[in-house]
Amino acid sequence: MKKCNLKNDYSEGAHPDILKALIETNNLITETYGNDIFSGEAKKLIKKKIKNENADIHFVSGGTQANLLVISSMLKSYQSVIAASTAHVVIHETGAIEATGHKINTVETVDGKLTPEHIKNVLKEHKDEHMVMPKSVFISNSSETGTVYKKEELKALYSFCKKNNLFLYLDGARLAAALASSDSDLEPEDIAEYTDVFYIGGTKNGALTGEAIVITEDKLKEDFRYYMKQKGALLAKSRLTGIQFAEFFKDDLYFKLGEHADKAAMKLASVIKAAGFDFLFPPSSNQIFPIFPDKLIKHLQKTCDFYVWKKTDENSSAVRLVCSWATTNETIDMFITSLEDFNETQ
Repeated sequence: MKKCNLKNDYSEGAHPDILKALIETNNLITETYGNDIFSGEAKKLIKKKIKNENADIHFVSGGTQANLLVISSMLKSYQSVIAASTAHVVIHETGAIEATGHKINTVETVDGKLTPEHIKNVLKEHKDEHMVMPKSVFISNSSETGTVYKKEELKALYSFCKKNNLFLYLDGARLAAALASSDSDLEPEDIAEYTDVFYIGGTKNGALTGEAIVITEDKLKEDFRYYMKQKGALLAKSRLTGIQFAEFFKDDLYFKLGEHADKAAMKLASVIKAAGFDFLFPPSSNQIFPIFPDKLIKHLQKTCDFYVWKKTDENSSAVRLVCSWATTNETIDMFITSLEDFNETQ
């Protein structure tokens, strides 16, 4: 029997419009290494969307590559980055940041989001040359727990960073889902205004692969392509990412796909709530974390693939359910049916 996939938002291939655009342009001869016409068009469209003509935009293959490029390029050898203990750079990047020679100062958070108070505490602990010097702040939107930043929260973080001579960098692997969230009041131009660097995630929102790094702080723009080349990120066939991002931003496809993923997750969340189950974190975007009895989890895993996140007590665990740009009603219905079948037997 075919199982429904709620493990992640990148197991499917790519949105049909992207595949069509790649095929239709396949035989055209273009420039390489980011100088192709498609990358140029994508950059124009992104700049228009974020309302910032002065931004530098670079396309890379994946999120880990984007993070190590950005963070290592903005830090001197003795400087560090501050991040939540749940952040992707801390948990799921095989020490990529540490391998560039930089320490990550981790802080515990309630919901995966950083506040100025979190950063202030790290700065208080690092006072002199006997310790690393915190210089940048890493956040994700949405966070690894599926929560999203409000405009005032991001603005407060950015203001604090400016006052304390810190760079603010936003990982946007799931930026489409974050902006589409009903809990979000951020617009694309707000992200550009209240960060120094961010990236627009394509891999987890319907691209074959690829992310768009957007640099708004002038101090960080110089020689960035040198970092890309040195780290193996300057793609010869840059057209592949350029075509995809041009398609994303031509008719707001990028944001429509994020909205689809969120709606699917919220449908799941409403049914789970109605069945009387709690959540580890408030459902906000396309990642939700319900808490189920372990017996129910084993039952659900017969028909659906998902990750068990953490134990919450002796007999229960939180699981992570992720909806994607391609999640179908059939997938949602399979999960709901399995949940109802279990409840009927109890």
